[in-house]
Amino acid sequence: QVQLKESGPGLVKPSQTLSLTCTVSGGSITTDYHYWSWIRQPPGKGLEWMGAMSYSGSTYYSPSLKSRTSISRGTSQNQLTLQLSSVTPECTAMYYCGRTRDIVGGYDNLTKYDYWGQGTQVTVSS
Repeated sequence: QVQLKESGPGLVKPSQTLSLTCTVSGGSITTDYHYWSWIRQPPGKGLEWMGAMSYSGSTYYSPSLKSRTSISRGTSQNQLTLQLSSVTPECTAMYYCGRTRDIVGGYDNLTKYDYWGQGTQVTVSS
């Protein structure tokens, strides 16, 4: 059973860089044709796909966030990290990592994600 767990600071100041980690257990982020994404949900709004990393390490980003987002492998073999720079209060959201094996229709087709973490709340405030 694949499990994903997000972790990181719950509070970040405006203009700082947000750093989150997704730890995967029960599976490997390098398994062929597995794709791992970061998704967020601001309070009262829908889910927003932020970016993804493939099993081979290729990365893909939402055009609206590309200039401020970086996804990479963590220090541990089965970790995925997210860095979002220049955060604003509008970045306050629940942040999730998820896995898909079906990218037909795009990485942002969230209905195709079969495993999700429980999410971690991030608040941007001074």
